[in-house]
Amino acid sequence: ILKALPPRRQNLMFSATMAREIRKLADEVLHNPAVVELANTRPAETIEHQLVPLSETDKPGVLEELLAADDFDSAIIFTRTKHRAKRLAKKLDARGHAAVALQGNMSQPQRERALNGFKDGTYTVMVATDIAARGLDIEGVSHVINYDVPMTPDAYTHRIGRTGRSERTGSAFTFVTEEDGKQVKDIEKRLGEKIARVRFQGIDLPEVDASSLDRE
Repeated sequence: ILKALPPRRQNLMFSATMAREIRKLADEVLHNPAVVELANTRPAETIEHQLVPLSETDKPGVLEELLAADDFDSAIIFTRTKHRAKRLAKKLDARGHAAVALQGNMSQPQRERALNGFKDGTYTVMVATDIAARGLDIEGVSHVINYDVPMTPDAYTHRIGRTGRSERTGSAFTFVTEEDGKQVKDIEKRLGEKIARVRFQGIDLPEVDASSLDRE
């Protein structure tokens, strides 16, 4: 494309995110560019985000509590793998929730049906991989639930940014097990603050030492 363009020209480059690879491309293509970036490291202030220390076996029970809460309207639930997203969506649908999966193994028509169904209210729960963490602008999502902790601080920011849009309030919950301490530390370091911890009554957590999530 660049070879087909005239030598004297003006370039403008837009990207929803500025990953290292995109930054490298910009440096190669652009000459002394002016750079404009908008709040790319912190989530919106309208989002209330909390960590939920728990064991892996307690995740389904806590998830049910969140989906039954009075302030629940709709949710995007993020999982680490495609198969996990598919299985969880099926389980939630069997329990009476209007749930659908969105993951990379789906065809484009399947993805569009899932997205359109979530947007128009046919589905109130969408279980997704990080394919849904960027580029989706869906209004009115009341909850983002990280069923699995995101692997990077950037992924965390993009995931929870699916709620609290257009200056609306939103809730983001991240389920954390004892093995997730490093990811939590990295996320809080990026945010520059500690994320509030919350416990759910009736959930027995003998396998989790919550203090381990606060260790350096």
